[in-house]
Amino acid sequence: MKLVKTPPFLRFLFKSIYFKVKTESKNIYLTFDDGPSKEFTSWILRSLDSLDIKATFFCTGINARNHPIAIKEIIAKGHHIGNHGHIHKNSFFMSKNNFLKNIEKAEDYLPQTKLYRPPYGKIAPWQIKWIKNRYDIVLWDILSYDFSSKISSKELEKNILENAENGSIIVFHDNKQSEKILKKSLITILQKLKNEGFKFKLLSSNAKEI
Repeated sequence: MKLVKTPPFLRFLFKSIYFKVKTESKNIYLTFDDGPSKEFTSWILRSLDSLDIKATFFCTGINARNHPIAIKEIIAKGHHIGNHGHIHKNSFFMSKNNFLKNIEKAEDYLPQTKLYRPPYGKIAPWQIKWIKNRYDIVLWDILSYDFSSKISSKELEKNILENAENGSIIVFHDNKQSEKILKKSLITILQKLKNEGFKFKLLSSNAKEI
């Protein structure tokens, strides 16, 4: 069973993690994980430009190192960047030293940010304590499943449109697994969200609205 919508009990158990933004306005928060990439990042940016939408990109240090021009392009176009670790590895069972090193090494290649999203959304309660004074940990309210090889355009659209609500943080992916389906569906999904009256906002420190 695919868990598209983050259940309320997780938000209750992990109150120091941002799954949604508390707001009465019809605002949603678009995020892209795993980039940047050599060409797909530019396609995403052009698509967002065409709809006048801003997003937050949670980038890995190794991809930022390999594609510094893409990082500059993200910033130049007014989007925000978050830390997604240096390598995309499940850190749940990492030692404290390795866990912190994976975050800190990414800082060498990313602009200064207070936003962190653990790879695969996996983080242990004790790891939260290690970094909560340095980073705002951001997960999501809606997992699009754009990375699934079996997902259809219709299902992807349903995942987003049937679950979006005020304050939703939506996660897509800037990687090879997601490229094909997003090139078919992303613009359509975002346009439909706009037609429903949603406004796209950037994430900032403490998940405040800006």
